[in-house]
Amino acid sequence: MKNFKNSSTANAKAAAPAETPGLLSEVEGTLQGHRDGHGFLLPDVGTQDIYLSQQEMHAVMHGDRLRVRITRYDKRGRPEGRVLEILERKKKPIIGRLLLESGIWLVAPEDKRMGQDILIPKAGIANAVAGQVVAVELIEPPSLYAQPVGRVVEVLGEIDDPGMEIEIAVRKYDVPHRFSAATLAQAAKLPEKLRAVDLKGRIDLRDVALVTIDGEDARDFDDAVYCEPHKQGRGKTAFSGWRLLVAIADVSHYVKPGDPLDGDAYERATSVYFPRRVIPMLPEKLSNGLCSLNPYEDRLSMVCDMLVNESGEVSAYQFYPAVIRSHARFTYNEVAAILGNTHGPEAAKRRDLVPHLLNLHEVYRALLGERHRRGAIDFDTVETQIVCDDNGRIEKIIPRTRNEAHKLIEEAMLAANVCAADFIEHSKHGSLFRVHEGPTPEKRVALQAYLRALGLGLSIGDNPKPSEYQAIAAATKDRVDATQIHAMLLRSMQQAQYTAANAGHFGLSYQAYTHFTSPIRRYPDLLVHRVIKAILSDKKYQLDAGKMDVPMPAKRPGRAAPIDPAKAATELERWEVVGAHCSANERRADEASRDVEAWLKCRYMREHLGEEFAGTVSAVTSFGLFVQLDALFVEGLIHITELGGEYFKFDEVRQELRGERTGIRYATGAKVQVQVGRVDLDARKIDFRLVQESGEAKLLARAARDKAGQGARAAALALPVTAEEELEQLLSRDREVKAVAKAARRGTAGRSRSGGASSPAAQAPHPVELARQVARKNQASKASKSGKSAKAGKSAAASAKTGGKRR
Repeated sequence: MKNFKNSSTANAKAAAPAETPGLLSEVEGTLQGHRDGHGFLLPDVGTQDIYLSQQEMHAVMHGDRLRVRITRYDKRGRPEGRVLEILERKKKPIIGRLLLESGIWLVAPEDKRMGQDILIPKAGIANAVAGQVVAVELIEPPSLYAQPVGRVVEVLGEIDDPGMEIEIAVRKYDVPHRFSAATLAQAAKLPEKLRAVDLKGRIDLRDVALVTIDGEDARDFDDAVYCEPHKQGRGKTAFSGWRLLVAIADVSHYVKPGDPLDGDAYERATSVYFPRRVIPMLPEKLSNGLCSLNPYEDRLSMVCDMLVNESGEVSAYQFYPAVIRSHARFTYNEVAAILGNTHGPEAAKRRDLVPHLLNLHEVYRALLGERHRRGAIDFDTVETQIVCDDNGRIEKIIPRTRNEAHKLIEEAMLAANVCAADFIEHSKHGSLFRVHEGPTPEKRVALQAYLRALGLGLSIGDNPKPSEYQAIAAATKDRVDATQIHAMLLRSMQQAQYTAANAGHFGLSYQAYTHFTSPIRRYPDLLVHRVIKAILSDKKYQLDAGKMDVPMPAKRPGRAAPIDPAKAATELERWEVVGAHCSANERRADEASRDVEAWLKCRYMREHLGEEFAGTVSAVTSFGLFVQLDALFVEGLIHITELGGEYFKFDEVRQELRGERTGIRYATGAKVQVQVGRVDLDARKIDFRLVQESGEAKLLARAARDKAGQGARAAALALPVTAEEELEQLLSRDREVKAVAKAARRGTAGRSRSGGASSPAAQAPHPVELARQVARKNQASKASKSGKSAKAGKSAAASAKTGGKRR
């Protein structure tokens, strides 16, 4: 076995410096359109996006490759450009709805970033009818004076057809969803069961009680686990702990480099998960058949065999190919029930396997303790699950809770992934690492300022460590604004990606980390399996040239320019190209999944228009509040114009909106009552209206104390119950003050016209004095009413001062 403790810390990859293009310089890149009509060029080289006005967007479309010239910089130093040349048009079909308007056929693109409708000649509509969703191929691109022209190449169906939102999303985001004929033919030739030749050179573990633990709706089982207590040696060399086996489906035995199966798998790079449907990376014969660790069937696997001591440290490990037989298919809820009650009905059904589950739980607790000592970041977030009916529409949205079984499997998989990364790194073999870097300097400074503004007494250093994040998360988990604080911690960190250079995993606090445990649904895991096999055989795995035949990846904001696949010469550069391709397709899959979920939620909320719900502010922006409904787990926007009749200022440091007049504040975690006001299915947006904030009197009282100090407590107690009542009182006082002032001006004007000289004493009083007179008059009249005199007097005095200042 290889000693795990000898792993060394890899040096972090140096970030490329940001390049700012000079005035009148020419830049090439990919156009990203915006639904409002303008766009941004994502440069191939450099890190700063270039703004293109609506006028510049007339002859181009989202996805085109352009050359632009920097023409000016705005006040914040952001470049703006003018299109010089269209280098390449986007060739993918455009998805949209076919419309007939005034005798003219056109297609309104589903992706609003396209910016323009597409004209369709009558001969080009094929057999489609108005209102259907179609795929369009451009015949003539747009120009400065003409719209694009296209023809229908595929009719997807009616917009209300079950599953149509998925059909739209896979084409909108260019997700490959059909296997090639060669791939299907190769999959059909694969054997139905294991052959004798398949077992050659493998360790037989069919008698080991390995089991799979997955969700209720899982269909592909790519990992099985087993644990037993283990002791060896005496004295100082004695070991006491557990032997943990993680067996992963050996996809690399069936999917060979250069095969059609491998080509389609690399193109997809990942499986894509939608409600009620999965677009797999591999054909079903492999993903649900030969490679799935189905119970009581012989399967090929790659095993990570680990020794875990009582402190939760992996002291030794080894990898080897094996043949296994899963002894049971468990679900997370079933295992959690067994661990919670070993004498319950669930445990009675699996009596022979209960001791092995208890061993797994013990090693999990040891691994979890080591995780805490390591300082890994662990946020308690609520994930949701969409439950659909037979027509593919949302029936309900329920929270998905992580029980002990979820965490048990997670820790076992993390341990195996770390061992794989350490094994590859010590072998100095090229591969892909899963890298998660800490915050950028800009995000670090912003987070430090935010934590200082909260006055927590906790912050992060200039060279932050995961343990600092975890300490802040633990110290604030019981605060009312814990959601906001944890969200800010998450936003400060960078997105994880696949790279050839190991820079560690910041969130998990690992010096080296990779993905080994899901080769059925992730291509990087399949590559890691091939690399490990090559190392075990004293060989070297070489990336084939076909991996370089991919489009130039788009530059990401804040990142260095990606490597051009055509110019990748060294082995490191080739692995970088593969990593960039897999990372980009992973983000593409996430975007497609989110788009479908957003469409389903909008369709669901159309049935609740006008209804009121309790919600929680999930994010604050300069233009409003994002609110998640507590009962439905659906998020929408309260625009800033719906917050009341005053000016709200966005505090970027505190991440809150604050009213300038009342001082009322809205921050993440605030409880509000909203009404569903508008649902835009095309834009995937839900708009809420603020009807009554829960506990608004407390918020207004706190705002008054903030503005007037402790001496204004009496005035705060007299504030109206709702913002609407306060606004009505303010308007009433304004009308009274204006009426008195108008009457005084009329009296002065009459004396002037009659020729009388007006002395200073006879002139109209100052508006502030008028306001005070009105307030005193109101105070006197209200004081005469029984049961209300004290409260009315205090309210009028406070209102007089407020009205005077406003005037």
